[in-house]
Amino acid sequence: MRPPEGSIASSPLDEGEIELTVDCLIDGEISPLLHDVVEVGDELEVRGPLTEYFTWQGSSPLLLIGGRSGIVPLMSMLRHRRRALPQVPVHLLYSVPSPDDVFYRSELGAETTLTYTRRMPEALTGATGRINAELAWPDGRAYVCGTNGFVETATDLLMEYGYEPARIRTERFGPS
Repeated sequence: MRPPEGSIASSPLDEGEIELTVDCLIDGEISPLLHDVVEVGDELEVRGPLTEYFTWQGSSPLLLIGGRSGIVPLMSMLRHRRRALPQVPVHLLYSVPSPDDVFYRSELGAETTLTYTRRMPEALTGATGRINAELAWPDGRAYVCGTNGFVETATDLLMEYGYEPARIRTERFGPS
């Protein structure tokens, strides 16, 4: 399985446009076309999501855990929650190797805990090391997205903190 080349980042409430975040992979199947050829305003045919497994239906509270580009579908949920259900408790645990790897920097708010795993910023504005699941809530779902290893580790931590497997939704990418 290959890493994702692009995911929808817009809220389901957005009309007329869909925001795609594309990670351009040199040997990618689609990303070079989307990155180098397609321009803003071009029309594309898209479909999905094909199931409701990794979609948020407004349940409370909302725990999002993303690694690097795994934040993209989580950002869609966070944007939707901000617009439609701002009263729902939410926390985003976002893990990146370095400050250069942060997606959506200007949109990350007080609900976000940013963790750096390899290189810290000069003026540290986040946690260091691996993420932890200190915010286990007694109800609601956790959504985890990232590489296979990241998702497995985060899922194990969530279960240690009391999440039943049925309350954890995962989306993963990378070598199987």
